[in-house]
Amino acid sequence: MDLPKRILVGNGVIKELGSFLDNLGYQVVHIVTGPHIIKKVKKPVETILTKKGFKVNWSEINIADMKTIQYITGSINQKTDIMIGLGGGKTVDAAKLTAFNTNLPYISIPTSASHDGISSPFASIKGSGRPYSIITNSPLGIIADLDIIGNAPIRLLASGCGDLIGKVTAVKDWEIERSDKGSYFGKYAASLAHLSADIVIGEAKNIGLGTKDSVRDVVEALLSAGVAAGIAGSSRPCSGSEHLFAHALDIQGSNNGLHGEKVGLGTILMAKLHGINWENIVKALEDIHAPTKGKDIGLEDKRIVKAILQAKKIRPNRYTILGRKNLDEPAAFSLARSTNVI
Repeated sequence: MDLPKRILVGNGVIKELGSFLDNLGYQVVHIVTGPHIIKKVKKPVETILTKKGFKVNWSEINIADMKTIQYITGSINQKTDIMIGLGGGKTVDAAKLTAFNTNLPYISIPTSASHDGISSPFASIKGSGRPYSIITNSPLGIIADLDIIGNAPIRLLASGCGDLIGKVTAVKDWEIERSDKGSYFGKYAASLAHLSADIVIGEAKNIGLGTKDSVRDVVEALLSAGVAAGIAGSSRPCSGSEHLFAHALDIQGSNNGLHGEKVGLGTILMAKLHGINWENIVKALEDIHAPTKGKDIGLEDKRIVKAILQAKKIRPNRYTILGRKNLDEPAAFSLARSTNVI
């Protein structure tokens, strides 16, 4: 099991970064962040760390692709002890893969709660030759400052909720792989991932209202989902047919929608295939102000139907409800129409 050693969640906890690193025993730090975040945090973070005697280097990035990974790798000081991903999902993923490639530990400091990559051992990198996530290592530590995350656009929080609700169908897919193929199924990891989804669905109204406690609920659920993947040793408890659908949209070159938004739409579709109460999932997404129709994020009907058909081909070795049902184009169209996704 690859799990974080320390997790700190709370209001204003970014101020504890120096002590956090001290306790882990590292001194030379390389921080990866984005152009918007660096303007807000570089000065206060450097002040916090330099006062405690840390040496700090920075890499500013705009995208998480293989060229960016090469750039970060080339800018790392040979004396660097630890990497930090400080920012959104792309920043954390870029720091995660760079740390893995250079055999360095890393800390995840998310500035939004847009997906469960903040704690999982998987990174989504463009230009990697595969449309799905790459396995790396779990973060050594995580600092989730609720003041920072709570000030991010509400759409990012809603996207994180879409990613979490997707665990409902991911776990069901894992279950049918066990029953149809005799594959390993981890009850504990599956239960932990499903719990993360249940919390979001149960608290959907409060999340939609933007209450302080709801932000913490979402962050802790995202952390738990990432830990579930670490326990399972794979993304199976967190990623199933709903993620394959989202990846299929990405392959089409569609830049419409955030990752979690597309996963949310996929969850509606796959829940219907599984015979799960998909209307309940739609209601939760609506309460959270996440999209429930393709047109909500500018997706054309034909793209959605094509993604349903293409999804099972993304990872042929990953058996899901799509492999069991083997939909043709009229059935895919009917599914999307019946759930009002199109």
